[in-house]
Amino acid sequence: MRLKSILLVACILLAGSFSVQAEELIAQNSTLTLEQCIRVGLQNNPDIAAYTGNIKIYQSRVGQARSAYYPTLNLALRYSHDKMTPPPSMPEMLSYSAGLHLNQNIYDFGQTSSRLRIQNLNLGAVISDLDAVSNQVVLNIKQAYYAVLKAERNKTVAQESVRMFEEHLDRAKAFFAVGTKPRFDVTRAEVDLSSAKLELIKAENALKVARVMLNNSMGVPSAPDYLIADNLSFRKYQVTPEEALVRAYANRPDLKGIIVRKEAALESVRLARKQYLPVIFGTASYSQGNDEFPLKEGWGVSVTFGVPIFNGFETKYRVAEARAAQAVLQANEESLRQSIILEVQQACLSLKEVEESVSMSELLVKQAQESSEIAQGRYDAGVGSPIEVTDAQVTYVNARKNYIETLYRYQIARESLQKAMGLRSENAYQ
Repeated sequence: MRLKSILLVACILLAGSFSVQAEELIAQNSTLTLEQCIRVGLQNNPDIAAYTGNIKIYQSRVGQARSAYYPTLNLALRYSHDKMTPPPSMPEMLSYSAGLHLNQNIYDFGQTSSRLRIQNLNLGAVISDLDAVSNQVVLNIKQAYYAVLKAERNKTVAQESVRMFEEHLDRAKAFFAVGTKPRFDVTRAEVDLSSAKLELIKAENALKVARVMLNNSMGVPSAPDYLIADNLSFRKYQVTPEEALVRAYANRPDLKGIIVRKEAALESVRLARKQYLPVIFGTASYSQGNDEFPLKEGWGVSVTFGVPIFNGFETKYRVAEARAAQAVLQANEESLRQSIILEVQQACLSLKEVEESVSMSELLVKQAQESSEIAQGRYDAGVGSPIEVTDAQVTYVNARKNYIETLYRYQIARESLQKAMGLRSENAYQ
């Protein structure tokens, strides 16, 4: 566990060192996969940079706690010049001294080891916090990525809708020119075409907004123009709520973090109790001093056995505080476990609901396409009305949009379940 934490921190810090060059990963007009977008986001997102800084802080605190094992060495240089008045006959007093003082903690009944263990546990908790933030960043990138794909497909549908209504307008004009259709058909076709063009403008703007959101989620708002690989498709997989919950308890970094903090709180209780115990420390000094040169040498060695007798009940209240903190973390852990159950169950239910909608949405597209072709054929044969054509084509366009929306919702539901289980890669399901 400790080795995994060290390797994770090393990878994070290494990735952070390249953050300034992350935008170079996005070449002008290049095509990015979802994995590439995630890589850029993990290197550039400011939230991750902030938590990476927290890790460095807690690494320093571990070093500070470990420093208590080592001796302290101090150099003291002193020069004094005193003159007493009156009487004026008193001579001036000069003195010189230089000394080295060494202090070493010999044995403190585990207080230093407890402090070091607490800081190591706190470091592990912060690493879990970074993992949790990274998972959220990855989910945000995935959501933004699929939103761009949805917007691109909706734009394509809108362009094809404009093309269909342009063709219908050409037919209406041709029929009107030979006198087989009234002017109303032409006017209605023009209105339909204008509406389709308006929808195309909205679709183009939605795509621009989606791209801005994706750039923001990756932490590169000024990224150059690029394309993304289209992987908006239906890929069914099986995971029961029970299996998902087991994986969530095993993988959720926020749960790991609170468990580690609870261990640190327990160690804090032990540390507070150790304040009742004595401390053994040693000192050694070497000095030279005199009121004139040459200086005289001196040295001393001592071992002190200090026993705390009364400190105004401070230790008692430290123990009480540590126990209360531990109880709070215990309650927070139970609350988080209940939240995880709710989140996993909701994600599973959402996934199941959208999964059942995919096949129906796909069927509706086929049916609406067939209906549109029939309506257009009836109109061309002179037995259909323009309203019938319009309704059929609008229904077809809406069916395609609904299918795209269903695929998008399925991807988001799957990724939300993945995050609820504390996973980032779809391979983790296998």
